[in-house]
Amino acid sequence: MEFDTQLLYPQDQALLALMIFVIMLGMGASLTVDDFRAVARKPRGVLIGFLSQFGLMPFIAFGIATLLNFPPAFAIALILIGCLPGGTTSNMFTYFSRGSVALSISMTTASTMMAILMMPLLLNLYTPGFTAQITEAMRAAGDEAEFVIPTGNIISSLILVLVPVAIGMFIRRKWADWAKTAEDTAGFMAIIVILYLIGTAFARHGGIFLRTPIEIYIGAIGVGLVGFFFGYWFSRAWGVPPIFQRAISLETGIQNGPLAFAVILLSFTEPVQSQMIWLAILYSTFIVINSSFITLFFRKRGRPDWDIYRNTIIHNRLFGEDYVTHYPGGFLPERVAHDPSQGSSPSQVRSMT
Repeated sequence: MEFDTQLLYPQDQALLALMIFVIMLGMGASLTVDDFRAVARKPRGVLIGFLSQFGLMPFIAFGIATLLNFPPAFAIALILIGCLPGGTTSNMFTYFSRGSVALSISMTTASTMMAILMMPLLLNLYTPGFTAQITEAMRAAGDEAEFVIPTGNIISSLILVLVPVAIGMFIRRKWADWAKTAEDTAGFMAIIVILYLIGTAFARHGGIFLRTPIEIYIGAIGVGLVGFFFGYWFSRAWGVPPIFQRAISLETGIQNGPLAFAVILLSFTEPVQSQMIWLAILYSTFIVINSSFITLFFRKRGRPDWDIYRNTIIHNRLFGEDYVTHYPGGFLPERVAHDPSQGSSPSQVRSMT
């Protein structure tokens, strides 16, 4: 699929740059030094999330691109999205889904820091076949150049977008009220800009939507849905509590879309840049819709274990960590009462009398 007109105009790129800055600033404004300490004190949940984020998602993206026979530029874009860290949007959806916001923030923090190392490694692992196809096409067109993943540019762009994160953390430390404003603004900024990009793309190039192959839509939608599914069951297999399962599921499926725009615009050039940007736009649009439905499902399903989790915390504070909470027979739902993922430590056992 080729683009015969300019997909993003200078004003669009300026708006994207502003969006990326505001969102990363908001992410930094939500972080404190204690968040990093929490990661160090309780690394198990973050480790599971790390394996989901940088183990499952890149492989899922590669598998979808291969299975659907994506054109190489679209395949690289999908794999790049699979290699991204989580973003602030996942923290917001985790909150509404009755998941562990603390774990979600910790995972976002850890994956954002590790992305500088992991993204170049994973892209070089999963994309050689697709870069070879682009090189072959370029040489067939008379260009003797070789297409390679611009690893140095990707690392530079990742470091660059971490600057507003550091600024946000500084604001949080000095002016907490302003930090709260930045944090609240960031989550909705992405949705507004994505809607703007989709609206302007439809107005300028409505035919692009019709010319986009159905496989591209399936891949852009499917990578997030498959990430939700495997993130949930992978964390469940490790036996973490349901509130952690929901957080890891959402953190796995919801990638940092704005960061994808930054990496693509700063690291890649035509003829692949427009195709990669288009896939990033489609992913960012549909992931908001998919996440909303997943969150509604998680919120309804998670109400019993969320209430019990809160009760357990209160009881342990009052009576000690070894206190076992007793519930009347038949009070607890079957999946909560006998699910081993609820935990087996004394403070997690739910005794029915």
